[in-house]
Amino acid sequence: MDRFDISHNELELGGLPLSLLAERVGQTPFYAYDRSLIAARIRAVRQVLPHKVHLHYALKANPMPALVSFVRPLVDGMDVASAGELKLALDAGADPQSIGFAGPGKRDAELRQAVAAGVLLHVESERELRVLAESAQLVGRAARVALRINPDFELRGAGMHMGGGAKPFGIDAEQVPPLLRGMVQDGLVFEGFHIYPGSQNLRGHVIAESLRRSFDLALRLACDAPAPVRHINLGGGWGIPYFPGEQALDLAPVAAMLAQVQSDLEGALPSARLVLELGRYLVGEAGVYVARVMDRKVSRGQVFLVTDGGMHHHLAASGNFGQVIRRNYPVVIGNRLQAAKREVASVVGPLCTPLDLLADRMELAVAQPGDLVVVFQSGAYGATASPQAFLGHPPCLEVLV
Repeated sequence: MDRFDISHNELELGGLPLSLLAERVGQTPFYAYDRSLIAARIRAVRQVLPHKVHLHYALKANPMPALVSFVRPLVDGMDVASAGELKLALDAGADPQSIGFAGPGKRDAELRQAVAAGVLLHVESERELRVLAESAQLVGRAARVALRINPDFELRGAGMHMGGGAKPFGIDAEQVPPLLRGMVQDGLVFEGFHIYPGSQNLRGHVIAESLRRSFDLALRLACDAPAPVRHINLGGGWGIPYFPGEQALDLAPVAAMLAQVQSDLEGALPSARLVLELGRYLVGEAGVYVARVMDRKVSRGQVFLVTDGGMHHHLAASGNFGQVIRRNYPVVIGNRLQAAKREVASVVGPLCTPLDLLADRMELAVAQPGDLVVVFQSGAYGATASPQAFLGHPPCLEVLV
């Protein structure tokens, strides 16, 4: 919230007061992403990365086309998880040589598309290797391959575990050496590894430990590689604070470990490049979700602000996207930021379900119909991660300001 300016009691986005921006958009609800905040975050990340480490943007965090086009020249590459995201990255002008394609259930047609495009496939099963070899012959172009590894350790403190234990993602580390030794199919060009233990971690020392262990695993596996390793993607997992009591990620231990790993890489695998894949950390704090209060109701002493937006647009804020215990995102009345009169109220949406809850008994400025509710930390996993067709309500808009 403190990343945004305030003008005359209103939140500002892209230099515009919230009420004026809402008029410019033409409707509520909508998401707004501040390009200056995105650029500032990418610059801040660049300052802590060793200069040889490549920074990729993970489209799944926010695939809005205008945002992808804006981010594209600010990063070194992009990572996608579907043919649809691949099209977005290519349309934005991303270099196919710097696009990675991951995901545990790639369809045969998607694999052929990726081979034709010349992007790097993060292979997650033996089946994918077979299909890629066939696709390379069919398309007449070699398939660029990196193996996605399910490591033999878990990332402590991750919001979501993407590796370690039994997982649908990647190939178990112990299965990789014989697979590498047998990778002799025509049309496959081995380039490296992708290791991504988990996401949404706020503990810098834990991320540093994960980087070390992931890199050491890649070094061990490289002994059986059929060609020199050129690419090691160590994922991301850098979190942002959503809830009271959470602290911003301390990048100092992460930066120190990256410098150490890059130095070790140059000695052990001089032809390889190190890649970090960040999504939420780059765009999450630069976005807000805005809904308009339509009704104010009091039920047995509890105030409910009924808005035109809700869980169908912002599933994560409703607590139904990975939260075990529901907690409130930071929420304000965006056109009454400095109002003296305050109250405890719940913000709900228009859906006929008790799950449609954006704020549960929060202290807010006293609001009336027409006022604008703002949900912060909404730049990632928002519109496209929500069931917008649920109950037939209209979709929300997205703007880059």
